[in-house]
Amino acid sequence: MAEKSDVTQLLSKAQTGNREALDELLPLVYDELRRVAGSHLRNERDNHTLQATALVNEAYIRLLEQKEVDWQNRLHFFSIASEMMRRILVNYAVQRNAKKRGDGAIQVELDEAISFADGRDFDLVSLDEALKTLAKLDEKQAKIVELRFFGGLTIEETAQVLGISDSTVKREWRMAKAWLKTRI
Repeated sequence: MAEKSDVTQLLSKAQTGNREALDELLPLVYDELRRVAGSHLRNERDNHTLQATALVNEAYIRLLEQKEVDWQNRLHFFSIASEMMRRILVNYAVQRNAKKRGDGAIQVELDEAISFADGRDFDLVSLDEALKTLAKLDEKQAKIVELRFFGGLTIEETAQVLGISDSTVKREWRMAKAWLKTRI
């Protein structure tokens, strides 16, 4: 397994246009990106046509196109990658729903990640809209949901990415879950 500092160094080199760094980076991050993609897709309907490999490839291509991002570290990279995957899935859901005129909305189960007592399902587009609304009210809570639910980051990793304490993440996570439960 590659050192975390190796990924950070390669990201820095890649940002300056070093193509060799990009070639070295993908093998180091691919398995983790597949895990994140798998986490996203586990929450999709059973017959979803987008596969983890396609989601990883699309996200990686979009990540490489990011010129304004100052890659801070490995966790920052995976945080942005997870957000990118979420956007891809939401766009996919919107396009699919537009074709079907709203019939058969994509369902996401927040059972484990958000621990809703009643384990209800909701569609990904609704979650995206709720997160946008939450971001207007409390950007930190929305980012925590994104990192925890979509990125699969632990409390500690989320705290590190956001530069806040573990206890703050736990508190804000609980509040965000409660708020989302009322909206979805």
